[in-house]
Amino acid sequence: MYQSLEVNVLKGVLEKVIKGKDYRSEVLSIINAQFLEFVIDFFKKVVNAKLEGKKIGVDWYKRYFLDRNLPKEEIAVNAGINVKTINNIYGTTKKEIVIEAAKKNYESLLSMIESLVSNEDVNITLTIKFRDVSVDLDVNESLVLINTLAVKRAQLRGSIWSLIGKRLEVPLMVSLCKLFGVSEEYYETKFVRDKAKPVDREVDFYLINDKNERFRCEVKLMGKGNPESADSVFPRNAKVFIADTLSEQNKNQLNQEGILWVELRQEDGYKRFKLVLEKLGIPFNEKKGTSIDEAIEEAFKELYS
Repeated sequence: MYQSLEVNVLKGVLEKVIKGKDYRSEVLSIINAQFLEFVIDFFKKVVNAKLEGKKIGVDWYKRYFLDRNLPKEEIAVNAGINVKTINNIYGTTKKEIVIEAAKKNYESLLSMIESLVSNEDVNITLTIKFRDVSVDLDVNESLVLINTLAVKRAQLRGSIWSLIGKRLEVPLMVSLCKLFGVSEEYYETKFVRDKAKPVDREVDFYLINDKNERFRCEVKLMGKGNPESADSVFPRNAKVFIADTLSEQNKNQLNQEGILWVELRQEDGYKRFKLVLEKLGIPFNEKKGTSIDEAIEEAFKELYS
C-alpha cells in the first residue's frame, strides 16, 4: 500500500472535501496505517537477524540497513535522512550520492547519540519480541531505530498529503461536473500541453464551451492563512481555481486576475461552481435530487471503470 491509495479511501476524502468538512482525519488514518505497517516490517527485520544468529549492534545496523543493494530511498531513511533532503543539499538523487550522504548522516547521528548518552544518565533498552524470540537493543541502538522511525513518519506524512492532493484533482472536477450535469463533451481530463508556449506545465483538467474555448482548471487543497499557495495558479494560466480554503487575500488576487474561484470549505461552497459554468458559457443541466455521493460514484465509474 506504500505506493498507492485505494479508490474507496479517495472517495472518503473527496466526499468530505466537497461537503466542506475537515478531511484531515481520513488522511491521518492512511498515514497511521502505512506507518504502522512499516514499523512492523522494520522490527521483523531486526528479529530475523537474531534468528539468523547475527549480532545486533550499530555496526551490524550499518551493514544490514545501509547495504548499498537496498533501494536508495530505504538506505536514506534507515540513516535518518530522506531523499528529498539529500536532493535539496546536493542537487541530485543519484544512488551513489544518496549512499554517501546517508553514511555521513548516520555517522553524525551516532556521534550525536554517543555524546548525548555520555553526558546524561540515560539507560534505555528497547525489546522487540516476535514469535517467542526477543531482541534487546541498548541505548545507542534504540535511539538509532527511534530516529529512523521518526524520519519515516515525516516522509510518509509529506508524501501522502502531496499524493492525496494530486490524486483528487481530476475526480474532484469530474464530480462537480456530474453534480451539475455537465456532459463529458464539455470537459477533458487528459494531460494537455499548449504548444503555442515555449514552456508550459501539464494541467489535469479543462472545461470547454460551445465555442470550443478551453479553460484551464487548477485544484489546490491548502490551508487558510497561506496566501502564497494561491500563487501556484498564476504560472499555469488557469481560468478556474478550486480550493479547500481561501483567504481574503487569495480571493482578491484571483478576482484581480480575472480567475473564477470556488472555496469548498464554505457552507455549500461547491454551489459556486454553477456560477463558474455560467460565466464561461459551459452548458449544464443541474439534476434535481442528485446528491454529492451519487456524483462522486458516477465520477469514479467514469475514471476507474
